[in-house]
Amino acid sequence: MTRCGWVPKDNPNYQKYHDTEWGVPVYDDRLLFEFLILEGAQAGLSWETVLKKRSEYKKVFYNFEVEKVSEIDEEEIALILQNPGIIRNKLKVRSTIKNARAVLAIQKELGSFSKYLWSFVGGSPIIHSYKKLCLVPVQSTQSVALSIDLKKRGCSFVGPTIMYAFMQATGMVMDHTTNCFRYTELS
Repeated sequence: MTRCGWVPKDNPNYQKYHDTEWGVPVYDDRLLFEFLILEGAQAGLSWETVLKKRSEYKKVFYNFEVEKVSEIDEEEIALILQNPGIIRNKLKVRSTIKNARAVLAIQKELGSFSKYLWSFVGGSPIIHSYKKLCLVPVQSTQSVALSIDLKKRGCSFVGPTIMYAFMQATGMVMDHTTNCFRYTELS
């Protein structure tokens, strides 16, 4: 079975993530928020680090229930920052709460976070046909536009490259290479 070139052959965590989640369209607000936070947490680190810490993130951030995360106070932030099971970066932890509040505002304004996000790709996945990993871009006009708008709405750790990775992960952009078995399944 051939997978995308970024998936290590000897890493079952990466393989499972690639085979079951990456590039699958996501419309659920809670799961979209989870990916937003995890992609931001990855900044400067490997995705493997995030995958290993994902279950602990779910515990400390209330399974990414946006409303509950938005209510985390300073006392709880201090406790979260002591947890070795997450990436203990103060800016990234604070960003999680800040982003939750922004997502709540988006939901109130537009009805759903999903509707807002998918509007940046016209409501349907953008399907690419890259033959090689080296041809896959790290950002797009859509990820730049999404990044700019999220920043205007108060979000952080949402740069254009992070947003492109987010769009790939959530299936807004389908970037499985054409030789990957998932390409045919998802295109």
